[in-house]
This record gives sequence, C-alpha cells and structure tokens, in this order.
Amino acid sequence: MNPLHEAHRLINRRHFLGRAATGLGSIALASMLGRARPRSIDGLPGLPHFTPKAKRVIYLFQSGAPSQMELFDYKPRLAELHGTELPDSVRGGQRLTGMTSGQKSFPIANPMFSFAQHGQSGAWVSELFPHTAGVVDKLCLIHSMHTEAINHDPAITFFQTGHQQPGRPSMGAWLSYGLGSENRDLPDFVVLLSKNTYAQAQPTYARLWGSGFLPSNHQGVKFRSQGDPVLYLNDPAGAPPESERPLLDSIAELNALREAEVGDPEISTRIRAYEMAFRMQTSVPELTDLSDEPESTFELYGEDARTPGTHAANCLLARRLAERDVRFIQLYHRGWDHHSNLPNEIRRVAKETDQGSAALIQDLDQRGLLDDTLVIWGGEFGRTVYSQGSLTHNNYGRDHHPRCFTMWLAGGGIKPGIRYGETDDFCYNIVRDPVHVHDLHATILHCLGIDHERLTYRFQGRDYRLTDVHGKVVEGVLA
Repeated sequence: MNPLHEAHRLINRRHFLGRAATGLGSIALASMLGRARPRSIDGLPGLPHFTPKAKRVIYLFQSGAPSQMELFDYKPRLAELHGTELPDSVRGGQRLTGMTSGQKSFPIANPMFSFAQHGQSGAWVSELFPHTAGVVDKLCLIHSMHTEAINHDPAITFFQTGHQQPGRPSMGAWLSYGLGSENRDLPDFVVLLSKNTYAQAQPTYARLWGSGFLPSNHQGVKFRSQGDPVLYLNDPAGAPPESERPLLDSIAELNALREAEVGDPEISTRIRAYEMAFRMQTSVPELTDLSDEPESTFELYGEDARTPGTHAANCLLARRLAERDVRFIQLYHRGWDHHSNLPNEIRRVAKETDQGSAALIQDLDQRGLLDDTLVIWGGEFGRTVYSQGSLTHNNYGRDHHPRCFTMWLAGGGIKPGIRYGETDDFCYNIVRDPVHVHDLHATILHCLGIDHERLTYRFQGRDYRLTDVHGKVVEGVLA
C-alpha cells in the first residue's frame, strides 16, 4: 500500500485529537480515561439524525430457525391437506437444501399443536407459547420476513451483520460506533449466550458480535454464566487495589505517546479497554448480583431465572442491562434446528424460552422501559411446510425455508398489537407486504433515530453501511 494512503487511512477524529497540540491532546486523553464525560460518550457528530423512539435494543436471537407454522403463522387448511403432496405450482422450482432436494415426495405436515386467538388484537398463537400469548398485544408480529440465505452460517451472519460473508461489523458494533454509550461503566454492546441443551444445535462464534473493519472497541463483550462474568477482569491474587489507578494512568500515558508516534487508532482502543476493565471490576459484579431482586421477579421470569445461563436468567440480566442504559444487548438461544423429531424437540425449546421472553416484555413495560427499548425476537429463516423425510402420524421434521417466516418486535417505535404481512395457505410464499433482512435493519436503525443510508464507514476505498445498498424502512410497523 502507498504509505501516504496508509497514513490517510489511519487518521480519524480520535487520532487527530490524540496527535494535536499538547493541551488538546491531554484533553482528549482525559476524555478517553472517562473523566467528566458527557451523558453520550463517543458517538458520531450529528447522530441521531432525528428524534429517536428507542434508546437501546434487546435482540433475542433464536438460532436454528423456529418453525413459523408451529408457533405464530396459523394455517387451518393444513389439517385437511396433511399427508398430501405440496403442489409444484406452490413450490415453483425454488431452491431446496441438499437435505431434501433429492426427496421424491414432499408431504405436507400439519402442525400437531393447537392455536387460539389472544388479546384484543386476536392474534393466533400456538399452545407452545402460553406466556408469549399473554403479551401478544404488546407485540408486532411480522409474518412476511424473507432472506436469500438457505444455510445456517450465512443466514445467521446475514442477520447479525447485513452480509452473508464474514468480516462485516455486527449490528451492535454499528450502533456503538454511531451512537456511542450512555453508561461509562459498562460496554456499549453486551452478548449473553444460553447454555446449550440440544446436541444438534448450531454453533455460535465471536465474529457474530465482532466489529469487522470498525475500531475494535465497538465489538460485543460476552458475559459468561460460569466463573467470572468477564474473563481477565479481576486483579491477580495479592495485588493491592490502591496500586491499580496509578498503574493504569502510567500505561495510558505510555500508550498515548506510542499513538502519537505511530498513528495507530487501535492504541486509543487499547487505552479505552484498560479503563473500561477497571470500571467493570465494580459495575459487573453489581450487575450480576441478583440478591436485590424481589421474589416477584422470579415468579414473573420463572424458577429458571435463578440458574445462570438459562434463557430466563439472560432475559432478566438483559432487563438489568437496559436499566443501566447499555446500548445493544444480544441474547443467543440455540436449539431450533429440527430436521427430525420436531414435535418433541420444539416442545422442549419453546418451554425453555417462552416465559423468559414474555416476562422481559412485561418487566420492561412495568418499569417504563419498554417505550424506549426495542425488543426483537426471531431466527435466521423459517421451516418448510413439507416434512423432511418420511411423515408419520406423530412425528415429522422440517427443512430450512428462507421464503417466509415470522419474527416479532416490541417497544420503542413499534406499533403494538398488530400483524404485518401475510403468507399463502401453505405458508410457503409471501402474498402481502414482504420484509427483507435489509428492511428489518433499516427499520431498527430508524427507531433509534438513524437514517440507514447515512450511517457509513469508509473502508478500502468505499463507504460501507449495515444495509449495504439496499433496505427500506417498513413504515407499516412504526408507531
């Protein structure tokens, strides 16, 4: 690379302040070290672009792809069509995965679970989600989600980063970069993983919450459910606490000198990382200590909330993070990939997730936090109406289906108690108001006061954004 181009690439706003005259540089360093910071920390100038409805996001990602037909997209005609062949006219020559493309028969599988209408909205919800049914008037059910990705890895990566190939910044990283933080003692972006209970679950990996080509201080910080919540946070045994502050100040000064010499923006990230770790030594134990929660909290979230690493416990922790103004809270729950034995497996994973998800909505609402917290629930694609493999009277499986699936949104900026979009009688194709992944991302950013076309980052000669060159705000779901 041309050295002049490399130098130009390295110069950014923080780098300029760090290399400016001694007085200005010292002010910038003091800002890095968290002294007398303003309420909003390190966001880009001019953001938000307009008045936001939401200040933060909680994303309940259901990895493995929940079957929309078993949960939210009620199709009464499937009962009479059970066991019959899916018509070629419906399938329309669309791409299938290698797991079912060789099947000679595509028998329609009617869900084994009953549905009922709930709330004033009259939304249909499966018996598998009794707690979610109780909060359905707070939800916006989008039945017309679709994606191009047909396999798990690219599909999950697409939802998290706006691109099917690895290497792009995650959604939480984009929000951290654009809006900054409102809590100087906790990361902008926190990740919580449920303990896995399903042998065939899809893996999760750190690049899903990575910063890509953005500065690395915007990547998600994973909190663990066993041992120390954050690795390497505690001091070595025998280290006197009073020695830490002078040590950190000295290291920061040395790092600032090195940054001024070589112009590497990652050095300022390193200074911030040390300082954040220092503050998290106090803030994280206080955050994860549930002893101050009343018994009514555990009645709401269920007994699972007492066990770290369960979905319910992570939902409760998400509420505590939201109270502390963490910008983006990402939960991952695996176990929805049911190519066989679906009736038994979906019962298990629905029970693991139903009460915690519904309790989170109720809890946020009771505390006045739902109005400015956007909650998202969903997986990476849907499932086929036909059975993968043979169909029996009490057992079946479903393959991947990107053409249509259901997600729900609630809270900041979203119209409650509505159903948006519609699929055909076979739950195979969208017939009204399709919503693409890029459209969802554009809508999420809009709720946070961001024009998705204007939040960009120049990298390797082009301006990148979360929605790439696509996406439109879904006006019909906005409050």
